[in-house]
Amino acid sequence: MKLTGGNATSSAVSFLNVFLFPTLTHALGSGSTLAVVYGTATVCAIVAAEPNQRIICYRAGGVSSSTVIPIQPNVSYSSVAGGRTNFCALRSGGISLLCWDTNIPNFPIKRIYNNNTALLRSLSIGDERVCATASNSTPPVNCWRTDGNNRNNSGELPNVDLAMGKITSGFGFSCGIVPSQNNRVTCWGNSVGEEIERQFGNMSMENIEAGASHVCGVNSAGELVCRGNNSSGQLDVPLNKGLNFASGLALGDGFSCGIRRLIGTVVCWGSMNESAVEGIEFESIVAGLNFTCGLITRNFSILCWGPGWPRNNRSNSDSNSSIDELPLRAEILPGPCIDSPCNECGLYPQSSRLCFGSGNICRPSPCFNFTNSSPPPPTEVPRRSTSSRELRRGLLAYAIVGSVGGFMGICTIVYCLWTGVCFGKKKVHNSVQPTITRAGSNGSPGSNNGPPSRSLTIRRQGSRSMNRQRSGTSSKHADRAEEFSFADLTAATDNFSLENKIGAGSFGVVYRGKLLDGREVAIKRGETGQKTKKYQEKETAFDSELAFLSRLHHKHLVRLVGYCEERDERLLVYEHMKNGALYDHLHYKNNLEKASSLLNSWKMRIKIALDAARGIEYLHNYAVPSIIHRDIKSSNILLDAKWTARVSDFGLSMMGPEYDQDYRPMKAAGTVGYIDPEYYGLNILTTKSDVYGLGVVMLELLTGKRAIFKSEGNGGNLMSLVDFAVPAIMAGELAKVLDIRVGPPEQNEAEALELMAYTAMHCVNLEGKERPTISDIVCNLERAVSVCHGSISSGGFQIVSE
Repeated sequence: MKLTGGNATSSAVSFLNVFLFPTLTHALGSGSTLAVVYGTATVCAIVAAEPNQRIICYRAGGVSSSTVIPIQPNVSYSSVAGGRTNFCALRSGGISLLCWDTNIPNFPIKRIYNNNTALLRSLSIGDERVCATASNSTPPVNCWRTDGNNRNNSGELPNVDLAMGKITSGFGFSCGIVPSQNNRVTCWGNSVGEEIERQFGNMSMENIEAGASHVCGVNSAGELVCRGNNSSGQLDVPLNKGLNFASGLALGDGFSCGIRRLIGTVVCWGSMNESAVEGIEFESIVAGLNFTCGLITRNFSILCWGPGWPRNNRSNSDSNSSIDELPLRAEILPGPCIDSPCNECGLYPQSSRLCFGSGNICRPSPCFNFTNSSPPPPTEVPRRSTSSRELRRGLLAYAIVGSVGGFMGICTIVYCLWTGVCFGKKKVHNSVQPTITRAGSNGSPGSNNGPPSRSLTIRRQGSRSMNRQRSGTSSKHADRAEEFSFADLTAATDNFSLENKIGAGSFGVVYRGKLLDGREVAIKRGETGQKTKKYQEKETAFDSELAFLSRLHHKHLVRLVGYCEERDERLLVYEHMKNGALYDHLHYKNNLEKASSLLNSWKMRIKIALDAARGIEYLHNYAVPSIIHRDIKSSNILLDAKWTARVSDFGLSMMGPEYDQDYRPMKAAGTVGYIDPEYYGLNILTTKSDVYGLGVVMLELLTGKRAIFKSEGNGGNLMSLVDFAVPAIMAGELAKVLDIRVGPPEQNEAEALELMAYTAMHCVNLEGKERPTISDIVCNLERAVSVCHGSISSGGFQIVSE
């Protein structure tokens, strides 16, 4: 048997991989809520949503012999693991270890451990040997034959009498992490284990998983590292399959598989191919020798595939399919139900229902939740019910607002909405790009939006010193805003000349101006008109911006200088943003093609995204009450003289509810291509509506394309940027959609752009509950900036802060 440490490039993926996004991980013989007995093609799992967390098994073998087998005794279990012909399980609480032989009909049971004081914890099986760690026990690791004999045989125990963290087993060997020795790996059993331990050396590991003759895991620097036999390329972690963020691992004989953490789909390397399950999202996966099974996110059922799986040819199965969804007629637990309040990482979605009120499913540890603002109370979040392909089609249908593909169709709809003849009170107005204002129902506040998406929660390093600031609307004539006369502002803009016009905002036109004291400013003048409705809209937008901006002070928000309110005139005076709007730099050809343009740098584009996210984070988390901008887009992100990005135009902003609850305002507002489809379609507004707009802005920065653009390869029809970019990101082909005007990214930049792209992809999920919080986004982009500047190396990482 040839053993190799593997190529450093292929066996270690950067810190962006598993460390940031941990999940339920297990391998050939590790304990979890799902296990396979590879010698008899049997899958066993712990059932959810019943009074007892019982075990149910499925024995594959064709139409006549496939069997669903309920396991006795019918009690609650916390962990199950499979070997060659046996599987074992820990009773809830770890008081006993039971094993069943699948080679014998009806699976006879044998209890091999029972102790009320030395409770078992981590469980693993390799071939025909089972090991488990125990609390208050000497030795701290116990091993048995699966028939219950030969407990703790000499030579089959660790060579150190120390407490173990995670343990995992392969063929004839087991390995564990020793916390008291800097989390180094120790292995015991045969020579394969000894060689694997030697190859790991003194590397500090956070987690490990074993296959038949190799081990993969995550080191303290967050790198995915594989050691052991590489005869089939099972150590060669692919760098071209979008595997960054993978953390769910399953290792077999000659192959390794991992879950793309932000997508939930599977990637395999070595002798296994994942094409059979392409596009399917999994909670966790487990491997046999030459097949893999996984727990499907959509419905908590089990799917198995691979050359070694004897696929059932049931009449309701596709005979040409290489995968098999098992007919268990029961949901499977995605994690153990334990007696814990889950204070460390919070509750897993649907925990109460899945555990039937008996215990909680905790989010995996180590956890990466934020503590910079009060979290919402635990809520049950439904699982995603829409496939990624259906999601993208829905977003396209929304984004072009019923367009038949032609520009004239869009113009017709815009006119229809403007005049109000199509949808009652719906209206589209222009704010550099088309902006939608839609009347909604006067519904009462909705339910909680749920905890942050588990797919994107990561730890914030360090603490924030920002103080939450009152942003109420008690008086629009705020103390910190200067009051100007209309004559002063007329003079400052040369009578609002066309030469000084620089853009448009939510309620008027923006002009460049120079005050008498020499200050350069931007002056927004409300549209003048005789209609009462027009006046009321102008008044509302003016009051909104004045009320918000006079009380909000942050380096990534445009600062309000003052205001003017005379007769029908409503004007706001802002500090001048010398470098204009992000939209202009990205989409006006002459701007970007200047050799001196800083937007020709990937580092600058990522920094701009981070600046904008920090401004929005201030609105969502530090303003009291929180503020929802409602019109996040690239034309509302301005760049000052130092190219610092600032969020602008608060004319459509609203006070948000506490704890991110949804509610239904009188009017929905936003811009075509940026507006949250859930908000536009259902009139449900949360802070996640701003997250959607920011996600589109990040896609603009990555691709250089407008939110709605004419597709060259689609007959010149209009296309949504979301539908253009997201499929490529999901397929790990980001390079195909990157803005060619910037040039190929360097290695560090490529990693940073991939992190930004995956973040943007989740921001534009159809449902708000599936999107990350703004704090998640800020932390991801902080890390992306750090990677881009080389501040995170293989030896560790740090956060670059301003």
